[in-house]
Amino acid sequence: MSSIPMPAGAPVAAPSAALARLRATLDALLPALAALALTVGLFSLAVALAGYNPLEVWGLIVQGGFGDAFAWQNTLQRAAPLVLTGLAVALPAQAGRVIIGNEGALVLGGLAAAALGNLLATSSPLVVWPLMALAGMAAGGLWIGIVGWLRERREVNETIASLLMSFIAIALFNQCVETVLRDPASLNKPSTKPLPDALMLPPLPGLDVHWGLVLGVLAALAAWGVMRFTPLGLALRVAGGNARTALGVGLPVGALTIGACAAGGACTGLAGAVEVAAVHGAANASLIAGYGYSGILIAFAARFSPAGVIPVAILVGGIAASGSLLQRRLGLPDASVTVLLGFAFVALIGCETLRGRSLFGGSGGRRG
Repeated sequence: MSSIPMPAGAPVAAPSAALARLRATLDALLPALAALALTVGLFSLAVALAGYNPLEVWGLIVQGGFGDAFAWQNTLQRAAPLVLTGLAVALPAQAGRVIIGNEGALVLGGLAAAALGNLLATSSPLVVWPLMALAGMAAGGLWIGIVGWLRERREVNETIASLLMSFIAIALFNQCVETVLRDPASLNKPSTKPLPDALMLPPLPGLDVHWGLVLGVLAALAAWGVMRFTPLGLALRVAGGNARTALGVGLPVGALTIGACAAGGACTGLAGAVEVAAVHGAANASLIAGYGYSGILIAFAARFSPAGVIPVAILVGGIAASGSLLQRRLGLPDASVTVLLGFAFVALIGCETLRGRSLFGGSGGRRG
């Protein structure tokens, strides 16, 4: 029986298109999978060389971060500022700018919130809390906005400038805390005056997690909505993808870049304000906890997606929360989880070289 020739454009194209989409998806996952495997391998090797059982260590990490209700609350408490500091890197990245110096903006945001809170100590909390949040956002937004301005007006590399500005901010913070804003009662650990109990931000109902988590999630979802569904988001993506093209179509690239940097700084300044109002009660050296630097890892792992920052921040928060359990059960130093996060960051950056390369031997060159 003779075969009937298929006409041109026959349904055979559909499976081919589906296979191509599957291959593209697998190729896009390659860097993340490679980074995960490399992180697990490196940390397991380091743990084994230190004389510990890697499987036991990994089990305690999972248990300490996500094993029960107490672990989850500890994880979410740590994730609250990380969502905001992740956004502080992800938002400028939408405009093509890599900001890594958000630690300084965080402490300035906390300092501004503490100073304003003490100034308005007798006012209603419903008035003071929003003002403290705005003060923290203004301080952080102004500081990182200066970095964006230096890039656009003076062509100063924003990555280096933000890091150097962070050192300056921390020095200013220490100077203020140890001199003009110092509480005379703080002897061994210089600090601003503690906020009145009435101005301390209460936890979420039924949870030992403060409202900073809600603020961070709302900010991330709002940023995701703006980037995905608004003309401003489209303009930022065009400016970040090709500034020359954006200028050619009349987009204000400079204003977009400075605005994106300021918005990221406002997020990290808000994180500092919430840490003061909900955790520390005053501005002191405890604010310099590395949250700003952890935001770099979170934003890169989330591929600079504002919504993707949320689950990654929770994962990183869980890993950080497991450090105390590792110390109690195995005697590992609490900083072991910092080593793990360091391995993850190095692996993630290294495996980004695989992005755009095909697993299936096709042309698959780098994406421009």
